[in-house]
Amino acid sequence: MAADATEHHLRLTPAGAHRATVLLVPPLFDEANRLRRTLVLAMRALAAEGFAVVLPDLPGQNESLVALEDVDLARWQDALADLAAGIAGRVIVASIRGGALIDHRVQAAAWWRLAPVSGASLLRTMMRARVAADREAGVESSLDSLHETAKAAPLLLAGNALSPAMVAQLGRAEAQPVEPLRSVGLGADGIAGTPLWLRAEPGEDAAMAAAIAADIIAWSRTCGII
Repeated sequence: MAADATEHHLRLTPAGAHRATVLLVPPLFDEANRLRRTLVLAMRALAAEGFAVVLPDLPGQNESLVALEDVDLARWQDALADLAAGIAGRVIVASIRGGALIDHRVQAAAWWRLAPVSGASLLRTMMRARVAADREAGVESSLDSLHETAKAAPLLLAGNALSPAMVAQLGRAEAQPVEPLRSVGLGADGIAGTPLWLRAEPGEDAAMAAAIAADIIAWSRTCGII
């Protein structure tokens, strides 16, 4: 849709010619706020190694003028693919958590995913938080009652008004197969760092940001992009 073409995005470009562009797909909903500072640090590390990096605002998120309740996963997938289509040169998609649910329509030279998660898992976590908040406020709700409400009207979860279409699509969404793909977890066998998406407030992990950048660079080398 036309409104999606005007969404804000943060772009870092190194001096001179760049090796490729990393399209950094953030986590979805409130998780994006908790990781943004760390992702910006990773962007700087990538730019220092000669990569252009783009971190987009999705329609309905951050500085977007679109109401989130007018958005669903399909629209996010289309918006991301449209953004990538306008990038000159080779594109590496680097998706974090729920970002892996919307990256498969992009025409890219390679994909990289950190801790991909199903839409059902994201939805369940947000619904449980809503039930807990309702309980503290003296309101009775349950996962079943929230699902019923979401069938007919936008549902407020973690400060996000999710449309019936968004809730339905999240409930069945899985990261789709793409090639070539590197999927890496967080911890001893993957990226060293802390699961910032579990924190109540935004955090910052400089070592994790450096590890993300280094792994993306190593993967792009493996794929013959650099």
